Amino acid sequence: MMHFFAAAGPHISIKAEEILNLGGVSITNSHMLGILGIIILVWLLFGARAVALGKKKPNFATRLITWTFEGLYGTVRQVIPDEKWAKKVAPVAITIFFFVIAQYWMGILPIVGPITVGEGTPLFRPFVADLNMTFALAIVTIVAAQIYAFKYMGFKGNMGRYFINPLKDPIMAFVGILELVAEFSRLLGLSFRLFGNVLAGEVLLIMIAYLTQFISPLALQPFYLFELFIGGIQAYIFFMLTVVFISLGLSHHGDEAHDDDHSPALNKTAENEALTS
Repeated sequence: MMHFFAAAGPHISIKAEEILNLGGVSITNSHMLGILGIIILVWLLFGARAVALGKKKPNFATRLITWTFEGLYGTVRQVIPDEKWAKKVAPVAITIFFFVIAQYWMGILPIVGPITVGEGTPLFRPFVADLNMTFALAIVTIVAAQIYAFKYMGFKGNMGRYFINPLKDPIMAFVGILELVAEFSRLLGLSFRLFGNVLAGEVLLIMIAYLTQFISPLALQPFYLFELFIGGIQAYIFFMLTVVFISLGLSHHGDEAHDDDHSPALNKTAENEALTS
């Protein structure tokens, strides 16, 4: 049975909750909102593409998407000066940005929370408030970084970052092990950072709505604006870290011909700025 009012007390759950089961496949409340968010995002991006091709007149949404895309691409070029590789990296990183910000903002819609099923289980939950989703995004980022590194340096060159003969250079062999551990720490850091921030925002809105009761539509307005801002910040941080992690693989090489094109110092500075944001 579906209800349009919240339960007697605030319903807070760390994990996504099952809404229905289709042939053994569990459909959770995060899937429900996630699918809706993907449909809206694809529709908006195709609209922006139509404007870019001159098939459609621009509106506020398409102008905002185009302006954001150009700004993000400029950021990619700053971190990865080589235009050839910047054009290869930009589609992945910018797609992740739009996906994260769209799914974050979907969690602010009024349908999230009040509509419940069963014993007070919310029908909708932000897709990025599901640890499985944020972990999947982190995996995409780390795998993409490895793929670009393989293409740039080859299999032997990329593996040479992690596995060094300890008899020839014991210090760098130890550094290689630390680099390997760092890859896994980045995976955990990316996933838990986004999940924690989204979950905290969701809990904040739930508690404000519960405490203010009938005046919650008015009381929640400043918090909605705050969450819009935080959503943009979190999406940008995830985007920036994706670009930086990929650029780190492109800055490790043994070919001196590329030394002028990639600056490890620049990459390290960008990573530090993103991590402290």
